[in-house]
Amino acid sequence: MRRTRLKTRMIVTLGLLGALQTVLIGGFAGYYLSESLYDEIGQRAMKVAQTVAATPAVINGVRNRDIPALNRLAGRLAETNDALFIVIGDHQAIRLAHPDPARIGFSMGDDDGDYGRKALVEGNAYVARAEGSLGESMRGKAPIVVPGTGEIIGIVSVGYSLEQVEATIRRYNFVLYGVVGLMLLVSVIAAIVIAGRFKRAIFGLEPEEIARLFQERDATLQSVREGIIAVNRDGVITTVNRAAYETLDLPSDQPVTGRPISEILPENGLISALTSGEPDFDQEIWLRGRQMIVNRLPVRRGDTIIGVVASFRLRDELDQVSRQLTRIQQYADTLRSQTHEYSNKLHTIAGLIQIGANQEALALIGSEVSDHQTLLHLLLEAVPDPVIAGCLLGKYNRAREMGLSLEIDPDSQMRDLPEMLPREQLVGVVGNLIDNALEATRLHTGAGGRVQLSMTDLGEELIFEVQDQGPGIPEKERQRIFKKGVSTKEGEARGYGLHLVRQFLRHWGGSVTVENVPEGGSRFTLYLPKAPKKGGQL
Repeated sequence: MRRTRLKTRMIVTLGLLGALQTVLIGGFAGYYLSESLYDEIGQRAMKVAQTVAATPAVINGVRNRDIPALNRLAGRLAETNDALFIVIGDHQAIRLAHPDPARIGFSMGDDDGDYGRKALVEGNAYVARAEGSLGESMRGKAPIVVPGTGEIIGIVSVGYSLEQVEATIRRYNFVLYGVVGLMLLVSVIAAIVIAGRFKRAIFGLEPEEIARLFQERDATLQSVREGIIAVNRDGVITTVNRAAYETLDLPSDQPVTGRPISEILPENGLISALTSGEPDFDQEIWLRGRQMIVNRLPVRRGDTIIGVVASFRLRDELDQVSRQLTRIQQYADTLRSQTHEYSNKLHTIAGLIQIGANQEALALIGSEVSDHQTLLHLLLEAVPDPVIAGCLLGKYNRAREMGLSLEIDPDSQMRDLPEMLPREQLVGVVGNLIDNALEATRLHTGAGGRVQLSMTDLGEELIFEVQDQGPGIPEKERQRIFKKGVSTKEGEARGYGLHLVRQFLRHWGGSVTVENVPEGGSRFTLYLPKAPKKGGQL
């Protein structure tokens, strides 16, 4: 059986089970029918015997020992009641009436050994099954009692042939076995139908294949670094992997499978996905105090939503990769800008030397050295953190490459940076503000434009102020520009820088203000508390 296919096994198993049940029920029904018929015939024989024993003609015939009259009466009564025989005996069980005249005058006990003690001594009617001179029969026996005195003067035995009973049983059994056979056929057909539907429900897979797929699925779920949770249509958790326990900081000793998702993650969004049926991708949400990137995908069976699968991972992991790429890009931009700028300056110096303008070449060299030395001295004194200083130096060179200038307030300082503040995120936020300022200035003012940056760490907050010479930002747009995908500049892949700024501020508890300056352009002022306060405002 193990080598056969599941459908064949199910058909055989269900068919045998149905056949066994049908045979058992049929056998019990046949046995119960037979016993019921035997009991019914016995009760009928006893009732007829009691009726005959109470007949006055029988009582008088036995009292007077009128054998001819009793035989005539017994014959008529036997024919009337479809009985095999009616035998009448006296108080000593000596036959006075019998279908076979040769047995009259002999004891009734020579047939079956029953001398009628229950009737003649105890005065009770009863039923007996015995083999007599007329064949096997079901007999009912009753005492003949004289009315008034209660004297028992004889006994009446009424018999019905068991051949008649068995013929009736055979007739009923024929119908019963026909029904049993039909039920057996229906059981086999039902087994085939059920096996076919079950096979389709499991996509035609064999049990071994299902077990293997389950093991593979479990191994896949546990090997995925993203947390995965699946719920059914009722919002009950059906699947959760180890990464979900670790990412959500769930207690590993308390299984969550089988519990409502609302108890584990009240603000999960899976219930809304069940209702709407719309998938969500790369949604940024907070779960259990952590910022996550979440994907939600409804599971459908036909047009019916039967559950939702959600995958999520910490935003910090994605940010770390993004920050590494951003840092590499910044380094590359810085090197490219410096290479381009110094290449132009070297060509200029070489040209001045070739035409004999040595003093001018020396002045240009001194100017370049002086500018960079001033900037480097300012950054070393005011911004000892190498990550932030390197970012500002790169933006400075980037501005010069664009024909602009990035002016850093000489009174700026940023020495008191909290250790817990992620430098990569801070660089990303400040760098986005500077990049936006440079782009706005280039488009509106052109070459020679200026972007001003001032920083201070005095007090309880870190403050960065970036001012550009762009067209300014209308008041009605100042909140909207922080939404994902919204930008005042044309082109694709825009509108993400300020959105990242907002996300960081919300996590750290900072804020940013936007205003237009009278001389033209806009000013972004960033406030970051030195101790994080969740729930910053824009």
